[in-house]
Amino acid sequence: MSETIATTERPASPRPVAGSGATPFFAARDLHAYYGESYIVQGVSFEVREGEILALLGRNGAGKTSTLRTIARAGQPELKRGEIWLEGQPLHEMQSYQAAQAGIQLVPEDRRIIPGLTVEENLKLAQIEKPIGWTLERIYDHFPRLAERRTQEGTTMSGGEQQMLAVARALAREVKLLLLDEPYEGLAPVIVHEIERILEEIKQLGITTILVEQNAIAALHLADRAIILEMGEVVFDGTAQEIIDNKELRLQYLAI
Repeated sequence: MSETIATTERPASPRPVAGSGATPFFAARDLHAYYGESYIVQGVSFEVREGEILALLGRNGAGKTSTLRTIARAGQPELKRGEIWLEGQPLHEMQSYQAAQAGIQLVPEDRRIIPGLTVEENLKLAQIEKPIGWTLERIYDHFPRLAERRTQEGTTMSGGEQQMLAVARALAREVKLLLLDEPYEGLAPVIVHEIERILEEIKQLGITTILVEQNAIAALHLADRAIILEMGEVVFDGTAQEIIDNKELRLQYLAI
């Protein structure tokens, strides 16, 4: 298979093309974001279909986490130009708490488990504001290890268990788009398999997800489609299988 680089121009907004009747579930349009004077996200554009898992890939420093944080309206990096749409809602006009209320749930790489609170208290805290997502019963059904540790302080658990709690906490809020930043980072292989099982369940449940993961092969086997970033720009937009099948593309942009 020959190398595939996405160059197709996209419409400036996700409003339907006349006669098409189709509005993208999620769309990022020409995103330009900065950390201070550092130009990090340089014109990134892509779409995600409902129920799809999209892998956001690239080498270290390519702008993956920065793009994810820009989508979540996390404050930094600062979005200077571009549009972010979720089901027709203009996320680019929102603050982070408003984006969360609209259904954007970010699971950051550092997990941010709240010290001093038990597993169950971390989950209940996520449900203070409406709308809420999964009930505690449903969370414990899908995360039996958390059920076993519901009274344990969250920060005293293993890294893998904390990752489970971080994902479960996101699901405790209403989630339309789940953003996962390096969910396998720092975990032992046996725990990675457990996290993979959970993410497979999320996929089967049809939860729309954008996944940033340095373990590109693991991400590609989970994802439907993939974006590759290089120096803050999109250099590939296609199916996950295209990258798996294209050794030259993997070597050039992912070094695998």
